[in-house]
Formats: sequence, structure tokens, C-alpha cells
Amino acid sequence: MAKAGPRRAGGSYRAREQRRPPTWEISDSDTEGAASAEADSEAATRARDPAEERRATAEALQLLRPEQALRRLTVRVDPAILEDAGADILMEALGSLGCEYHIEPQRPSRSLRWSRVKPEPCLNNVSAELLAAGEQELLLLLLLEPEEFLQGVFQLTQICGPTCSVPWISPESPTCPHLAVIGLDAYLWSRQPNAQEMRQPESPGMAHAKVVVGWPEVEEALVLLQLWANLDVLLVASWQELSQHVCAFTKALAQRPFKRFQESKAFSFCTARRWVAGERVTRDGIGLRGAWWRQIRQFNRVSPAVADAVVAAFPSPRLLQQAYLACGTEQERMALLADLPVKVDGGGRLRRVGPDLSRRICLFLTSTNPDLLLDLSS
Repeated sequence: MAKAGPRRAGGSYRAREQRRPPTWEISDSDTEGAASAEADSEAATRARDPAEERRATAEALQLLRPEQALRRLTVRVDPAILEDAGADILMEALGSLGCEYHIEPQRPSRSLRWSRVKPEPCLNNVSAELLAAGEQELLLLLLLEPEEFLQGVFQLTQICGPTCSVPWISPESPTCPHLAVIGLDAYLWSRQPNAQEMRQPESPGMAHAKVVVGWPEVEEALVLLQLWANLDVLLVASWQELSQHVCAFTKALAQRPFKRFQESKAFSFCTARRWVAGERVTRDGIGLRGAWWRQIRQFNRVSPAVADAVVAAFPSPRLLQQAYLACGTEQERMALLADLPVKVDGGGRLRRVGPDLSRRICLFLTSTNPDLLLDLSS
């Protein structure tokens, strides 16, 4: 009995030790660690679930569609633009486009600015970088009168050099504006002197005071603006043409997030690390025979039975290349595969690979001419 007591006590202790879960000191850090581990496990499970991934991808694609992204774009128009009689054409085009537009004072004056509306809560599952793709590249379009633009052209081409400050660019502004000039060609034609003015003599003072800027100076200024300040200038003939440009640019901005999303995803034919089409070859050679068979089938007028005959005789392209090297003459290499028997279902007459396909495969594996035509009948 004296020995049984300790055994029972020991057995009971071991039983209690097996039944009782281990006790730990619970702290806030332990709770946070368990919660984060559980969250990581759930995230890994969701990442491994192909159906969940496909559903999330479909939702993201739907949210990033150009027609949806267009609704999250806002065009801000300076009130000074509305003073022009042709501005109604621009406002009608923006109204029919489907995006928001607001009339707000802008700096600089007579400018249009594109910005993106903050995404709604339902868009939080999509990457913010994709929704705001190119946020820093959104355009500020500055409208200039022809006379104002020509004054800047004269300053660039006649007065300043490469070290001067470029007109229309403010150092305080983080956005580099693009310029648009309406009716410059008609304005230059209207300033050309007529025959009567050319016959009248001018005093030296008047000739010096009149500044003449033509198309040669304008073209020179366009090159200087592009080289010095990476500044583009849009020359349009009417407000209708300007409205078309503004609408086209707005649509391009709406398409940018969708294109960025497509470029960030894997190829459509490769899902879950498995090839949807084609034959995958591992490092130990598994799948090489199938890939070689598919390559033979890519030649014109090659049936599966003919491809089976070539692959059965030479299971890999390397073995066929070695056989070509063992041949003594070019004619022997060309006819190496010609007499290979081809199994035909139905018990018909015996077929062979033939000299034409034998020649094409030989040239494909041995020729070094990239412009060589393999199939003479094509």
C-alpha cells in the first residue's frame, strides 16, 4: 500500500499534466501577437483561395473601368475662361463627357486643372496607388491669348538666353503647366502688312518700336520650350478643337488606372503557377517529350502521327542534333528523317515522314540563317 500511493499520486499527476492546458501569463502583447497571427493566417488563407482571388480581381477590374474612373475625375475651370465667347463650347463638351467640372479660381488665371476625387469607402479594397496612378502627372492647361504668347516668344528668342526664366512658369507652382493658344495662325496672318502699308515709308523710330514675330520665331520658341522646360504648347484654331483635346485627355486619364492594373497582374494564360496552355518542362526533364512533340506539330502539314514517329525515333531535339552531326554529307542530313515509318490507324498502307518535312526539320535545327524560308510551298 505504501508503494501504491506514490504510484497513484504520480499517475494522477501525469494525468492532470496531460489534461490541463499549459498556463501562461497573459499580457497585452500576447493578445496582440495572437490576434496578428490569426489575422496573418486568415490573410494567407484568402491569398491561397483561387476563388477569392478571382472575385477580388473582378471587383477591382470593375472599379477601375474607364467609365467608372471617369466619374472620379474633376476638371476645375477658372472663371476668367468663361469671359470668352467660345467658352460655351468647352463647357458643353465637359458636361456631355460624364466627369465632374467645377468653376473655381485657379492659379495661374485662365487655366484648367485636372484632379481626382478621393475614393469612396467601397474602393478601399483596391490599391490606392492604382486608383491615383499618375496623380503627380495630372495636367494644368494654361490658355493664352495670341498676343500674350507672341510676347513670350519675343522674350525667348530675342532677349533671353538659356539661363533666363521661361515665361508662364512660376517657381512656386509645383505643377508645370502646358500651354494652349487659340487662333494663333489667324492672328499672325492678320498682322501681316498689306501692299499699301509696305509702300509707305516709316520713320526709324516707328520701325524700331514695332516688334515683328512670325512663324520662324514661333517654331524656334517651341523647340526652346521643349528643350529647356519640357513644356508642350498646343496650337488650335478654334474652341471646338480645344474642347476635343480636353475631352480626349480626360478620357486618357480615366483609362490610366485600368492600364496600370492590367500591367501589374500576371499574364492571363498563367494562373496559380500552372500553365493553362502549352507544355511545362521541369529541370529533371519531365515534359520535354511533350514540348518536343508540340514543336514538331508547329510545322505546316504535320499530323499527330507524323510527330509521334519523329519523337519516337529522337525523344529530344538534342539527340536529333547529335544524329545530324554524325552524318557525313549535307544530303544525308536532309534525308535523315525521310524514311521513318508512320503508324496509320485503320491498317492502311505504310506511310513515311517524307523528304519535305525531313528537310525542313534539318534546316530548322542546323541553319544559322535567320531569314531562311523553311517551307518553300508557303
